[in-house]
Amino acid sequence: MTAEQLQEFRDLLEVTLAELRASLNASTAAAAPVSPDNAIGRLTRQDAMQAQQMALEVRRRNQARLQQVEAAIRKLESGDYGICVRCEEEISLARLRVRPEARVCVRCAQGG
Repeated sequence: MTAEQLQEFRDLLEVTLAELRASLNASTAAAAPVSPDNAIGRLTRQDAMQAQQMALEVRRRNQARLQQVEAAIRKLESGDYGICVRCEEEISLARLRVRPEARVCVRCAQGG
């Protein structure tokens, strides 16, 4: 991978990292527990609890992706970025442009 390509992926990873952190910060209130003390109707409470569960799942996925992005940045810094952890072949640039934190190549991701 060329120095320009490495910089491209570093930039992509940094942007993704910032977006994930912003999303996690913004979703803190939505994931807060629904207080039983609020004087709201039964259906409204169920809607609030459903929204809270959805927000918690989005947060969980964002936290997992954040960890993957941070790991990809560490790999970039150590010189191991873009190498499939299963077959040890290079991950295609097209895959990395779509998912810069990808750890496996398309073939290995498909079970090949």
